[in-house]
Amino acid sequence: MIEQFLIGTYTKKTSKGIYKVTLDTDQEKITDVSLAIPSQKPAYLQVGQDGRIYAIKQVDDQGGVASYSLDDNNAKMLSDVLAAGAPPAYVGVDEKRHLLYSANYHTAKVDVFKINSDGTLTQTDSVLHEGATGPQPEQEAPHVHYADLTPDNRLVVCDLGMDLVVVYDVSDNGKLTAVSRYKCEDGFGTRHIAFHPNGKYAYLLGELSSKLEVLKYNSSDASFKHLQTIKTIPSTWTAHNGAAAIRISSDGKFVYTSNRGENTIAVFEIQPDFTVKHIQSISTEGDFPRDFNLSQDEHYLLASNQNTDNLTLYKRDPTTGKLTLLQKDVACPEPVCVMRWK
Repeated sequence: MIEQFLIGTYTKKTSKGIYKVTLDTDQEKITDVSLAIPSQKPAYLQVGQDGRIYAIKQVDDQGGVASYSLDDNNAKMLSDVLAAGAPPAYVGVDEKRHLLYSANYHTAKVDVFKINSDGTLTQTDSVLHEGATGPQPEQEAPHVHYADLTPDNRLVVCDLGMDLVVVYDVSDNGKLTAVSRYKCEDGFGTRHIAFHPNGKYAYLLGELSSKLEVLKYNSSDASFKHLQTIKTIPSTWTAHNGAAAIRISSDGKFVYTSNRGENTIAVFEIQPDFTVKHIQSISTEGDFPRDFNLSQDEHYLLASNQNTDNLTLYKRDPTTGKLTLLQKDVACPEPVCVMRWK
């Protein structure tokens, strides 16, 4: 079977935009890496149910978001919305309300865009994070790093600078209203969050602390209750590390995180009480694994190593959750985001 991923990249060196990667599950290997969408600094992207691509974009000293149509041979930009300053760090798609969300690390803003029927984008709201920040050098200001949907269709936002998770109600016309705030321990460095398939628990990743928090989510008031904190790296690790990406298997049995520094994928088994147990750490065979993703059947995992310009492919055992290396040193320039395409 043939499956394809899209790889978002930085374009500081040789990368030219968003790349297409082919996974041949019969051969159990990556067979092709090719440029799919020329663009500047499309470091994060999402694939909509309509097949359109929504990505971060930078043009000279302006940053923002863009939408594209893409088939096997042709890419077409449908729209972009840019403003002076650095581009966002994350984009999230709201299929039900036809909205796009962006989280801007540098400006500390959450922006909302209407996805029109022709794929063009129109901004509907912008919220600025302001307030107290954490003790780490990277926390000199609020830094919004993630904005995407909760299981009950609210917007959850992670702020790395403030050690904070904020949940917003979203109106049908794309306006945000804050409804709850969850404060992590100082210096946690809130980066990304993943919800359990049952919608009642969440797994929150701290970049600066290299820690994973297990939270109980209450949909009645959008509040979080802390259940567990666990390191994503060994207690003996003393060199720099930054936790980056988090994914959860669709059966709700395993959580995966990436470590930039230790350069590993850490595997956690979800226990009956929804806390987690660390069961494996496996090398990404490269440096600075910013992102990774599971294949459609979740029998494979593809990781991206930003600093060494390479991808790594693993076989995943759906029963144990553990990973086995299949292929390494797959050349791809500056890869930082891994999304299933088709």
